[in-house]
Amino acid sequence: MSGSSGHRILTITLASVYPLYLAKVEKKGRTKDELDAVIRWLTGYDQAEVDQHLAGGSTFADFFEGARLNPNAALITGVICGVRVEAIEDPLMQRIRYLDKLVDELAKGRALEKVLRS
Repeated sequence: MSGSSGHRILTITLASVYPLYLAKVEKKGRTKDELDAVIRWLTGYDQAEVDQHLAGGSTFADFFEGARLNPNAALITGVICGVRVEAIEDPLMQRIRYLDKLVDELAKGRALEKVLRS
């Protein structure tokens, strides 16, 4: 996946996807607090910054541009949408898929400490 210009997901706002993430985890008995903890862990944002991005209509590109990616993010491995996350070459696309993978693991009932690679 070279170049990020062709990816529609980069123009999608975090606020438009967040309710889908939330519905996915809540359907499996997880909470908004757990989802937010995963987002904060990955991005280095505090809750006020996450809320600001949600309210401000930040695109995924904007959201991840200012993120302070967790040093343990490289420990996120596996397949999401048929693609191995550790093999994605485009850094922004990889970060988006890291988030997808973490949300997926949370929804599948994995312990929060394991999801957060601690």
